[in-house]
Amino acid sequence: MAIIADMIVKLMGSDAPIFQHIFVRTLIILTLLSTLYRHFDWQTPLAGLRFHLLRALFNLIGMIAVISALTLLPLATANAVFYLAPILVMLLAVVMFKERLTRWSALAVICGFAGVIVILRPVELGWGALAALAGAWALAFNAVLVRKLPSHQSTVHKLMMSNLLALPVITACFIWEFKTLKTGWHSEAVYAAIGSSIFVMAYSISVLKAYKTVDAIQVTSAEYTGLIWAVLIGWIWFLETPDIWFLAGSTMIVVPLILLSIQQNRRPQVI
Repeated sequence: MAIIADMIVKLMGSDAPIFQHIFVRTLIILTLLSTLYRHFDWQTPLAGLRFHLLRALFNLIGMIAVISALTLLPLATANAVFYLAPILVMLLAVVMFKERLTRWSALAVICGFAGVIVILRPVELGWGALAALAGAWALAFNAVLVRKLPSHQSTVHKLMMSNLLALPVITACFIWEFKTLKTGWHSEAVYAAIGSSIFVMAYSISVLKAYKTVDAIQVTSAEYTGLIWAVLIGWIWFLETPDIWFLAGSTMIVVPLILLSIQQNRRPQVI
């Protein structure tokens, strides 16, 4: 489902007004989340406000970066770089929570960064590649900050807060873009916002339910198949043929992460 949302965003095109897309998309997500109001923390809704604000900031940065990367890079390339996020989460956990890397997680970190270098090849680094890297960092910060939020708050409440707190800034950016750049209403941006928001929400809910009913390793392995779908959709729909650099780099990123997932239920050896 997530890859379908990415495909819809890519179809929007790089000339579409990005803040108009984000504004409409955020409104739709908030509307969908409001139907799950029973999962809100009505007793202490502002508990952990500082970290909710930080997540809202990284949520906005991530949306801008991810959308820019998807419209500028081949679909598979952008998604491969996004898979750097779980590797960055491990590094941030070391810095923020003093966690220690196991041998498998250290291998995933080293191979992951090497894989990104192979895919992007610094000599060919452009705005699309930089946007993809920024998106991966934003996704990682957003994920690791969840651990700073009150444990009694539901996932729905956390999603609502990160989108709701970002809305004022998103609205201001949309108004500036609409008036200053005179973009008018861009149908592709609006349609892409509607389609992508629905698939993103469906993906989030399905993953949450899956983690509750099956082993985490099965869900994680299934998520990594998204890169295969990105290659197929990019090849069939956008005529994007992956080169040997992409195949080698994406293998270096994904395979160690899958191996790390397999080792999660075993006793780690700390280095």
